[in-house]
Amino acid sequence: MAVSQRADARRNYTRILAVAEEEVAARGAGASLEQIARTAGVGSATVRRHFPTRRALLEAVSRKRIEALCVRAHDLTGGDDGRGALLEWLSDVVAYCVSARGLAAALAYDAAGTDPVGENACAAVLEEAAEPLLRRAVREGTVAADITVADVITLIVGIALATEHHPEPAALAERLFRLAVAGLSPQS
Repeated sequence: MAVSQRADARRNYTRILAVAEEEVAARGAGASLEQIARTAGVGSATVRRHFPTRRALLEAVSRKRIEALCVRAHDLTGGDDGRGALLEWLSDVVAYCVSARGLAAALAYDAAGTDPVGENACAAVLEEAAEPLLRRAVREGTVAADITVADVITLIVGIALATEHHPEPAALAERLFRLAVAGLSPQS
C-alpha cells in the first residue's frame, strides 16, 4: 500500500506542477494556489504538502529555465571576450525573466531572510553558474572587482518586475538593461 501512495504522490506532484506551469504562465507569480489545486484535482493541502511556500512552487516551475541558463553560462565561459560573454548571458537572463512569467519572482531575494542566497535556491544556482563568467571579466579588467553576480541578478529582477506590465516588456527590459550596463554618460 505504501508503494501505491508514493506513486499517487508522484502523480499528484507531476499533475500539480504541470497545472502550476500553465497558471503561472497565464497569471504570473501571483497565480492562485487554490485554483492550481482545483485544476489539478487535488486539495490545497496536497499542493502545500508538495510546495510549502509560493517560492517553492515558483522555483519548481522555473527549474527547467534555470537549468537552461546554467548550461548557457557554461557554454559561454570559453569565449574570447569575458565581458561580452557575461553581458550576453545576462541579456539571456533578462529575456528569460521577461518571457517566463514567475521567473523574476523566483529569483527575487526574500527580505525576511538573513542569508538571501541561502533562502533562494534559484538565485544561488544561477550565481554559481555565472561566477566563472564574472571572475573572468574581472580578471580582464572589463568589470569592476566589487561587482557580484548577486548584484546583477538583483538588477535584472528589478528590471523584469518593473517592465512586466508594459505593452512591450521585452523591448523595454532589454533597453533598461543596456542602459544600466552603459551608464548614463553619452557614448563617445
